[in-house]
Amino acid sequence: MSSDKSVRLAAGDVELTVRPDLGCRIESLRIGGTEVLRQGEHYGSFPMVPWCGRIEHGEFRNGGTKYQMPLNSPPHAIHGTGRDTVWKRVRTGGGESGHAEAHFTYDLAEPWPYTGRVTQIFELSESALTLTMGVETYGDSFPAQVGWHPWFLRNLGGEDVRLGFTPAWQEERGDDHLPTGRRIDPLPGPWDDCFGMPDGVDVTLTWPEQLELKVTSRSEWVVVYDEQEAAVCVEPQSGPPNGLNTLPRLVTPVDPLELATTWSWRRL
Repeated sequence: MSSDKSVRLAAGDVELTVRPDLGCRIESLRIGGTEVLRQGEHYGSFPMVPWCGRIEHGEFRNGGTKYQMPLNSPPHAIHGTGRDTVWKRVRTGGGESGHAEAHFTYDLAEPWPYTGRVTQIFELSESALTLTMGVETYGDSFPAQVGWHPWFLRNLGGEDVRLGFTPAWQEERGDDHLPTGRRIDPLPGPWDDCFGMPDGVDVTLTWPEQLELKVTSRSEWVVVYDEQEAAVCVEPQSGPPNGLNTLPRLVTPVDPLELATTWSWRRL
């Protein structure tokens, strides 16, 4: 641990720094001394939980009850509450055999209306990082989503990154930035859009002559955001934006929600 506020994991010449006090976001990922994430307390890579992307007008229903989330991206609520929460480190280990890991949790609290626990696990090796996130309930069932929002640097000092993926469809985006419910053929970028990959998320970022990094997940949903000059975001998530309303996945006492994503890389 490099300071009271950061947890550092290392495997070979790969270094990962996590900030549990800043929403358990990845502050830094350095591969062979090269930083691959945009720096700053709003960037790095943060968890999206208990929802991903936007909720229309911040409102969702569970059965006949309607709930209102704070409109932190008016007129909508965006990216959950976990990124604004202080998480607790519960375990770290490894580091001697080219592998290191750390486990963090926090208890769901207001403004989220249900009680439960969120867990996030980081597993680092010299060639990959696996992130696993889970949500369990302490009582009532509720809809939830999990995902990750990494800000990969567009440029590592050479040519700009190239993005490679073959989605089956794109969720049509309305003027309100929410999916309309129509699936369309993928359009050329730039994007702030959700794509369907029913065989699992598989997106390759290539910085020519420097690094290739693959983002994979068993989830079929990924949001790609590349409208900013500094970074490109590839966001695997358990459901589409506004999914608490359009495609709710219930967390129940016998069926918690869990999702993993792996970033694997090779030097070019």
